[in-house]
Amino acid sequence: MDLARDARIRVTGLGLVDFRNYETLNLSIRSRFVVLHGDNGSGKTNLLEALSLLSPGKGLRRAAYGEIARSTGGAATGGFSVRARLAAPTPEDEPTDVLTLVRPDEGTPARVLRIDGTTARSIDELLDVLRVVWLTPAMDGLFTGPATERRRFLDRMVLTVDPEHGRRTLDYEKAMRGRNRLLSEDRLDDRWLAGIERQMAELGLAIALARADLVARLAGLLDAASASPFPVAELDLQSGYDDLPLEGAAVDLEDRVTERLARRRMVDRAAGRTLEGPHRGDLAVTHRAKAMPAALSSTGEQKALLIGLVLAHARLVEAASGMAPVLLLDEIAAHLDPGRRAALFDILDDLGVQSFLTGTDAALFEALDGRAQMLLVANGAVT
Repeated sequence: MDLARDARIRVTGLGLVDFRNYETLNLSIRSRFVVLHGDNGSGKTNLLEALSLLSPGKGLRRAAYGEIARSTGGAATGGFSVRARLAAPTPEDEPTDVLTLVRPDEGTPARVLRIDGTTARSIDELLDVLRVVWLTPAMDGLFTGPATERRRFLDRMVLTVDPEHGRRTLDYEKAMRGRNRLLSEDRLDDRWLAGIERQMAELGLAIALARADLVARLAGLLDAASASPFPVAELDLQSGYDDLPLEGAAVDLEDRVTERLARRRMVDRAAGRTLEGPHRGDLAVTHRAKAMPAALSSTGEQKALLIGLVLAHARLVEAASGMAPVLLLDEIAAHLDPGRRAALFDILDDLGVQSFLTGTDAALFEALDGRAQMLLVANGAVT
């Protein structure tokens, strides 16, 4: 196979400046499978983190920008940049240059985005040129950990198919903080509360309905992949609105939620927080074949369920956006037996996505059989 001529390669170049342990790096990428192998601590996951910053948010580690900036002599440089070259969708089009950076010595560091040299108005414009999906060892406890982590996972999945979701979530959280603050005051301002509660109803329902739509579409794709070597997950979304069915006209639902918030003011005031809404939602996952909650499944089964879920999400991203996502799979091969490992590689090949995989041992990727660009990561260098 002529790797350089594979039209499905999305990211063809990656450049870093002062990013984690990389002072500078310029990497040419020529395959849909890119394997980053090397010792623990060599900087493999740092490269995946850089790629994850080609999407809105704080990346796969959710690290503060000050932590990402390379340290020299115990002091951080304060700024960093990630530059990517994206292949054009057709030979007639020009490649896209994407640069995201944090400037040094800023009081409150903020990420700047430039696409083909033009400064974007919002970091969300990254979704116009690329969709990124990842799976890392930090997500292994997703089914047993707090609901906060599952909501974050769910919202990340929604964001890759609905670019407005991130802004809605931020606006909802801001409105909720405002309501909580008003409820803590000695004298309640009914007029202000009514306005905020209406806003929370509109935003909260939009969030809950977007999550419900994603879960329904994922369920269909999981059903279609029932012959996969990875177990099928049964998904049950808890909206956070207790016994309120999310059915009927949106304006009627908004009226009902607004009324519920108004009725619950004293309860929420006593609790010191808002007790109903999408910020209280959760995603229950069950191993379908065993009719067992994922949280009670073995560690290996939980990992396999999560892989199946991420693969279904990758299919959904392409179906919804027309863009095959870039997949970042950190230390995934070591946790699979040889049969499942080979099956995963074949599924990724069939999906047509570009995949970046990490592992300590290059032998873990033998089943790729010449399909991958193998890169050794050591001492802040990639060869």
